[in-house]
Amino acid sequence: MKPNQLTRRQFVIKSAGALAVAAAPIALSGLVHAQSGASARKLRIGIVGGRFGLGFQFHEHPDCIVEAVSDLRPERLERLQKTYRCAKAYRSLEELVKDAKVEAVFLATPVPDHVRHVLLCLAAGKHVLCAVPAAMTLEECQQLIDTVKKTGLTYMMAETSCWQQLTISARKFHQEGAFGHLYFTESEYHHYGVEELFFENGKRTWRHGMPPMLYPTHCTSHLISVTGERLTEVACHGWGDDHPIVKDNVYRNPFWNETAFFKTNRGNSMRVAVWWRGAQQGGERARFFGDKMSFYFNGPNGAAPCIVRLQARAKTEKDSGGFVRVAQVPEKYEEVKWWKTDMLPEALRHDSGHEGSHCFITHEFVDSVLKQRKPLVDIYEAVAYTAPGIVAHQSALKGGELMKIPQFN
Repeated sequence: MKPNQLTRRQFVIKSAGALAVAAAPIALSGLVHAQSGASARKLRIGIVGGRFGLGFQFHEHPDCIVEAVSDLRPERLERLQKTYRCAKAYRSLEELVKDAKVEAVFLATPVPDHVRHVLLCLAAGKHVLCAVPAAMTLEECQQLIDTVKKTGLTYMMAETSCWQQLTISARKFHQEGAFGHLYFTESEYHHYGVEELFFENGKRTWRHGMPPMLYPTHCTSHLISVTGERLTEVACHGWGDDHPIVKDNVYRNPFWNETAFFKTNRGNSMRVAVWWRGAQQGGERARFFGDKMSFYFNGPNGAAPCIVRLQARAKTEKDSGGFVRVAQVPEKYEEVKWWKTDMLPEALRHDSGHEGSHCFITHEFVDSVLKQRKPLVDIYEAVAYTAPGIVAHQSALKGGELMKIPQFN
């Protein structure tokens, strides 16, 4: 153990507040701690998309300057300027990428436009941070990889679930070996009421009828960002009804909800449930099951995060049928607020969108470009999060047929 590094037991029982104040830096692969002082130069970024794009902290990062903003809608463009205190505004991405001072672009644009917009930015010599998912077809996944390799520029996907505070903790548990063999993971993204976003001013938006598994990354990232595994096979089932939205949409998608069962390249399993409709409680949560320890995120009905350990001298109990079983008692887990620690520059050590993830996405992108290092969610990770959902939807359309997931190089 490195000097001043917390033991696993200390890590679990320390409160979030105490850890933020007292803990020494904790080394996590793929996570770079913020260094004191500003960089020798600052990254000049352009931000495109005045909805999701409003929720980040590039103007607060000590090594970044918001050089320009863009949105097709004047009211959203004005909000971007106000949020990022940026005087330079463009009415389109096509205009923004011509700005020689803009080195990188954050694309917070509609999903069907992601690939086209990324390719436009890369062709203009700009590094790219793009909202999720990476693509909508397997062909687009390969096209993105080929172009990023050809240009040598940085591509990062702004996936939030891999930067949730509990996911960062799960990553640490895995790297410590606390889980033992992590044989099963399940993740769910439940978002009942999402159809409110299907229409705007009486017109259909790009979200209208979108297949749930074409938006899988909030779930698939829970496993892949923790262990580095790849999803290799899938059987998926969908559920729909006679609602007009699932009977008539540009995606020809008949499903509100899709539930997939994946196999990984290490022979492990993962269940993913992306549901848009039904009697459910919303949220993005995961559960990790190992032969030594399991870790549960916050659950429905207000359940707190907890850990279950395999005890060497565990007590026994009788189940409702009178049979003896090991009594495994859950331990309450005090969520660590990693955004309070030196994993972020001091100016970014505050809570942010999607369970504290936005400040981490901001810093990871800026730091990876300036230091010319691979970001945690580079193009290969982005495709590994995205492609399994594309194949899962194909499986659902075929009645749950078991299908292979291509691996991209």
